[in-house]
Amino acid sequence: MQRQQHPEQQKLQERYRQENKKGQGLGLGQGQGQGQGQGRSFYNIFCDSLQLYAAASSFNEMLGSSDSHDEEEESERLPERSEQMGVMDTGGTESSAAHLRNLLTECAEFVAQCSWQRADRMISILCTRGSTRGDSTERLVAQFTRALRHRSDLALGRLPAAVAAAAAAAATERELESAYLCLNQVTPFIRFAHLTANQAILEALDTDSPSIHVVDINVMQGVQWPPFMQALAERPGGPPSHIRLTGAGPDAEALRKTGRRLERFADTLGLRFEFNPWIRDDDISSLAISTRPGESLAINCVLHLHELLDEAHNERLKNFLVRIRSLEPKVVALAEREADHNRPSFTDRFVEALNHYSILFDSLEATLPPKSQERLDVEQVCFGREITNIVAMEGPGRNERHQKFERWSEVMNECGFTSLPLSEFALSQARLLLRLHYPSEGYQLHTQNKAAFLGWQNSPLFSVSSWH
Repeated sequence: MQRQQHPEQQKLQERYRQENKKGQGLGLGQGQGQGQGQGRSFYNIFCDSLQLYAAASSFNEMLGSSDSHDEEEESERLPERSEQMGVMDTGGTESSAAHLRNLLTECAEFVAQCSWQRADRMISILCTRGSTRGDSTERLVAQFTRALRHRSDLALGRLPAAVAAAAAAAATERELESAYLCLNQVTPFIRFAHLTANQAILEALDTDSPSIHVVDINVMQGVQWPPFMQALAERPGGPPSHIRLTGAGPDAEALRKTGRRLERFADTLGLRFEFNPWIRDDDISSLAISTRPGESLAINCVLHLHELLDEAHNERLKNFLVRIRSLEPKVVALAEREADHNRPSFTDRFVEALNHYSILFDSLEATLPPKSQERLDVEQVCFGREITNIVAMEGPGRNERHQKFERWSEVMNECGFTSLPLSEFALSQARLLLRLHYPSEGYQLHTQNKAAFLGWQNSPLFSVSSWH
């Protein structure tokens, strides 16, 4: 017996039926022989099914209104540690921004030399120059200063201070979930990765595949998969007889909730859907993926494989990729940051991270209003945690080891994979996503070596590629 639908689900489903009757889409029309040939473009399916999925989930309650909160509410929600940062009126000029970046780099050089007394003095100065409420440079200074202080505390054995800082920076599961959904909502980066990876998977699978199995090594809240399921439900030859999703994550309860949400969504589409949770541990290379006769297998690796890198030979990553290759998947979709945060030299890694996150913060500055709570959440909970990991941690504790596409291409080739070109249809939908939802001229999409890159002001930040 089908579960009762949310009113918003009923409304969108009726819209789907009316559009299919008319045989017309919402913008791109026919898929030009690609994208499974559905009447509606996958981009339109992508946007509408996310609304439907949110209506069936608790996401809207988590996110609240998309409008910025008033100043009083922001003050109540701002973490206490940011109040200690102080604000300097730099006027937002290029010279003051360059000066602050130079101070950060100089402090990083003191840290690299283990000159802790000079580093601590510089950190004290930087604490008065950064603000989580300032312009993009001041906000960047606040996050990198916190990371440098954490590294200093760890190095000098100031364990109570380090533990307190880690506890203050730690986010609850609900805060992490909310911040990730904010990131997905207010920037194009996650949606670009999901939309392009989904289209690559759809095009690689046989149009008449009776049974489909997708392995997502970092499923999180599952927001990537409702558009995929909707596209399969509208497949011209009819939906597959069975869809199986193996979703990986570190938390059993979170996986259970994600699986339940996706199952409810599949019910609304009349799809036979099975969710297999995989509680991921550190030894991901030992993954036992079960395959069934007649299944078309696809592997989804969105913004997670970098955590398998190390400082030497990347054995964990290579073992995992060789294991995946032996399963002969139809496609492996790979999305990663276009950054180089796995350098052995601390100073080189710091400068690379400073450049990468400076561009990210600039893009948020242009996209969101000055007092946006959403921006604060994304910068502190998502990007702030990454910055602290890159700057403060070493050895096994450092897992934010992003590397650029050129290196990913080498690793994939070494492990027996061949790159597949992304279709022009997939790229046109990514362009439509930017044009309709993120109209700022700063976001730019380009292709190179069969991969797609999304960036800001001529600086690539994320890449998506397809492999076989």
